[in-house]
Amino acid sequence: MNWSDRAPALLVLADGEVFEGEAVGAVPPGGLTTGELVFNTVLSGYQEVITDPSYAGQVIAFTYPHLGNYGITPLDDEATRPWCRGVVTRELTARPSNWRATGSLEDFLVARGVPGISGVDTRRLTRHIRDDGSMGCAFGTADEATLRAAATAEPGTDGQDLVSAVTVSEPVTRGSGPHRLVAYDFGVKETMLRCLGDLATLTVVPAGFSAADTLALGPDGVFLSNGPGDPAALPSQAAIVSDLLGRVPIFGICLGHQLLATALGARTFKLPFGHHGGNHPVRRLDTGRVEITSQNHSYAVAADSLPAGVEVTHVNLNDGVVEGIAVPSAFAFSVQYHPEAGPGPHDARYLFAAFERLIETSGLTGRTA
Repeated sequence: MNWSDRAPALLVLADGEVFEGEAVGAVPPGGLTTGELVFNTVLSGYQEVITDPSYAGQVIAFTYPHLGNYGITPLDDEATRPWCRGVVTRELTARPSNWRATGSLEDFLVARGVPGISGVDTRRLTRHIRDDGSMGCAFGTADEATLRAAATAEPGTDGQDLVSAVTVSEPVTRGSGPHRLVAYDFGVKETMLRCLGDLATLTVVPAGFSAADTLALGPDGVFLSNGPGDPAALPSQAAIVSDLLGRVPIFGICLGHQLLATALGARTFKLPFGHHGGNHPVRRLDTGRVEITSQNHSYAVAADSLPAGVEVTHVNLNDGVVEGIAVPSAFAFSVQYHPEAGPGPHDARYLFAAFERLIETSGLTGRTA
């Protein structure tokens, strides 16, 4: 597409703030798209971000000014389709340059049905969200009044069960490692499945798969994946985790971390603008070592709500948020950040090996054959 052919577009926030730009990507019905607006600070990995199911219900504003420099490749997809509502960027590169590229980001957005807006002053936008918090938005070629009404009406992710839309509909087998795992798909990323597949044969199950059905599979361990939305809107999933506690080793990441904490009796809360980026410093408390981590979450576990017997293992050095917990008596642990991070820092990849050690030493194997 010739850049001069782009239609003028507006991005309107729920608080009335307006940003000008140009329409890119897919053409949405009625010339507008709505969602909860968040910003992500990664310098690369835009395809992984856009295809991460954890962004269901959200519009992603990228702080890095050039998006699409190295094109796209199916090898970097984290799901079979993007679940985000849209993309906001300062500049969308017209001609990508990379030996792995099979197409441009613009073509990808069009083919996958993801609307976008480019030419936005993302520095001003990011500062606004940082100060006033994530909020509903609407963008597109519709008139300003229509966009403003749509932004005001956008409910965001609070209280929303977005997991039911992104989870698998029936169990799927993945991996070829020596152990047997059940992986709960709350919006699992492909890179997570690859990491787990190196150590186990996986049965990836729907979010509502019962604890009894899981235990009937005789797993050596259970994995709780990342996913979108408000953990407080998932009481049935938290109840499933509660039924599994102490009966099989458990490892959770992101939403899986929040659901483990909920199952233990803790509460969660919404962060002002979330943690979305690839360079968040996290301190591992048992060693004092600082890990640089990839993160993508809008909700967090309240430290003062964790019951006795639950250890805080990692904390975020930016704001003190709980980044990891462990329950030695139940052979369970979880982290809020993303150790699989592809692309991203690999400081936390050791957690998959830690899960394997837990499986091998817990004595809780459910294997019957």
